[in-house]
Amino acid sequence: MFDWLLEPLAFDFMQRGLLAASLVGVICAVVGCYIVLRGMAFLGDALAHTILPGMALGYLVSGGQRGALFWWALAAAVVSSLGIGALSRDGRLKQDTAIGIVFAGMFALGVALISTARSYAVDLSHFLFGNILGITNQDIGLTFTVGAVVLLLVWAFYKEFLVLAFDAQLATTLRLPARFLEILLSLLTAVAIVASLQTVGVALVAAMLVTPAATAMLLTKSLPRMMLLAALIAAGSGFLGLYISFYFNVASGAAIVLTCTLIFVLVWLLRRPGAHNAAA
Repeated sequence: MFDWLLEPLAFDFMQRGLLAASLVGVICAVVGCYIVLRGMAFLGDALAHTILPGMALGYLVSGGQRGALFWWALAAAVVSSLGIGALSRDGRLKQDTAIGIVFAGMFALGVALISTARSYAVDLSHFLFGNILGITNQDIGLTFTVGAVVLLLVWAFYKEFLVLAFDAQLATTLRLPARFLEILLSLLTAVAIVASLQTVGVALVAAMLVTPAATAMLLTKSLPRMMLLAALIAAGSGFLGLYISFYFNVASGAAIVLTCTLIFVLVWLLRRPGAHNAAA
């Protein structure tokens, strides 16, 4: 048993991968709690896809330097978040509609840019589906720094985000800057997504935002406990998923997300109404 646990740790790339999975799991889970409480899972999925033109353009401008792609993806995510906020500002369009418009436009732009050069499709596939085993110490340092900023802002605006998550009308009544808070939460979601690129990729990052938080919501009604449980579930899924990837030769990003989904299904089955009576 101990050999099974210790053997992967003999490799530096596995040590870096486990650390990265933990960092990304905590960041996505904490931000994802607000997304789940607000019923805006579509926002996470849409923002994940809107960074595609940023990566493609960054690849074109930087000549394929991977470090530069992070910042170009972040810029695209910020532009998308601000665009969603601008379209829904005057109330003529619902936020969900604005998200759909920006998501479709940005994703189409990304596909168009990628289609201009065949090699992009190959090199950018790591960011679409993740490559956690190829993560470097520099990537971990960047993820840690970005994650610390995100968690610090969540801590600073905890009460305001809490009011906004449960009752947006109450936030307006209390004279909280609801529009600013919505845009800030959207920006934090975008930053968390970009920080997760190397781990699970664009195509799977929405699951890391939503699934751990949804699982935790089935277990507790307290937001602090929900954040803690979601972070533990996400980090644990990262660990277990990487071990599955190592021993069964499965894509690491997919293994992490599938582990997360399996935990959700188990909790949902055990917590569904009547489950305890049936067991008894």
